[in-house]
Amino acid sequence: MHGAAGSARAGGGSGQSSGAARLAPAGQQLIYTAQLTVRAQNVGTAVSRATSIVTSAGGYVSDENASADPSNPARSSATMQLKIPAAVYPGTLSELTGAHLGRQLSLQEQAQDVTEQVADVNSQVTSDEAAIAQLRALLTHAGSVADLLSVQNQINSEESALEAMQAQQSALNHETAYATVTLTIFGPLARPKPAHPKSPPGLASGLSGGWHALRVTVSWLLAIAGAIAPFAAIVAVIGYLGYRARRWFTRRGRPRPSPADN
Repeated sequence: MHGAAGSARAGGGSGQSSGAARLAPAGQQLIYTAQLTVRAQNVGTAVSRATSIVTSAGGYVSDENASADPSNPARSSATMQLKIPAAVYPGTLSELTGAHLGRQLSLQEQAQDVTEQVADVNSQVTSDEAAIAQLRALLTHAGSVADLLSVQNQINSEESALEAMQAQQSALNHETAYATVTLTIFGPLARPKPAHPKSPPGLASGLSGGWHALRVTVSWLLAIAGAIAPFAAIVAVIGYLGYRARRWFTRRGRPRPSPADN
């Protein structure tokens, strides 16, 4: 099992500089992780610089996801997962957080002690290997076919368990040998558009505004007149008919002159 030779943030907290990291005591197994966010003038250039810093330290980029928008750099961004050898983790992280990439927005670091877990896995691997060796020795002394099949089944079961523990052991080896830094890079802030001062109103703008207001007023008046016209025609017809009926009734109600009056 590889020891986690390197440094970690004291207490595994965030908000401190990597200079507060300490060397792990001999035999202690630590898993280092960090999350770094920066704002760069050019996301592509920052990605290249980060890759160069990590590979020069003996590490590598395990994952990368970038989104570029040349017409609008403020929308560009990238997320990288960096694997850094634990022995050079503090110095490499210090280089990443410097002015090489851009302006640092945030940094969180953690150190997880997995010494006991590593010891348990190593012990289980050793135990499984010893059990398989004993079963294979027993297999040579098995008398009947049933005994042979029973011992072989036990061997198969132990080998499956051993493979699972060896995979876990390999994963722990890698996690303690390499620190993991998740780097997020944002593009530059969008520049606000300059405000153009409005020119004071003049004769032309006054005439234009007045003409527009007149057109709007006339349009509304015509619209109102068009809406009222049908009702006005009906009212006029009803009024005319009422006027004629009234005259007719008036004439019928007058007494006719007698012949004596002539």
